[in-house]
Amino acid sequence: MLAFLFMRAIFFDAGNTLLRMNYGAIAQALAREGVAMAPEALARADWSARVRLDADLHAHRTSTESVTTADRYLRYVLEGAGVTDARVVTAVAAWRRTYNPPVGVWNTAEPLAAEALALARDAGLRTAVISNSNGSVRQILESLGLGRHLDFVLDSGEVGVEKPDARIFRLALERAGVAPAEAAYVGDLYSVDVLGAGGAGLRAVLLDPGGCWGQRDCLVARDVLEAVKLILARRAG
Repeated sequence: MLAFLFMRAIFFDAGNTLLRMNYGAIAQALAREGVAMAPEALARADWSARVRLDADLHAHRTSTESVTTADRYLRYVLEGAGVTDARVVTAVAAWRRTYNPPVGVWNTAEPLAAEALALARDAGLRTAVISNSNGSVRQILESLGLGRHLDFVLDSGEVGVEKPDARIFRLALERAGVAPAEAAYVGDLYSVDVLGAGGAGLRAVLLDPGGCWGQRDCLVARDVLEAVKLILARRAG
């Protein structure tokens, strides 16, 4: 608990933390292939898909931003929702690659994102995003009204280094003017977010809405608002 007593800043991941995939658009793409699927079912499938993807990323040290990684992630989501027909998976993957460039399917705010950011700002903390992205994440956050709650955004596509490399976290610390012990990080992938932040000396909160991650050596929260509340509770001592 002592690790959060001196917090001056909270840094956030973007995807699956402040932003989510447009499950409705994916459901429509599935419908065009003859598969009826509720967006809520895709959201639930995403919870376990992240764990599968994280294992791959950790084992092979691959970029989160490659086409191969994006295709694999989508396949894991679809499989988790019961869609295993290779024709359908291939068709939806092809649709995703051309949908809404350069933003793609990550164009929806997490329902509690604005409230979580406002709570952190009201508590006097600096707030920022550290995201693996293609240079578009600032535009997305601004378009959804989340940018006004942030001091700055670090996009790996702009700074040339991506999580879990500790350098991108150190860039954020330098820009925020805080020490590692004065900042926390909130994200959804253990090896990328928690271990990456830890490599730069930050404490992290792992988002686990479906209870899919099992026992981990960090704080765990169901959503970004709960994560902020956990950090503030420990900051208060």
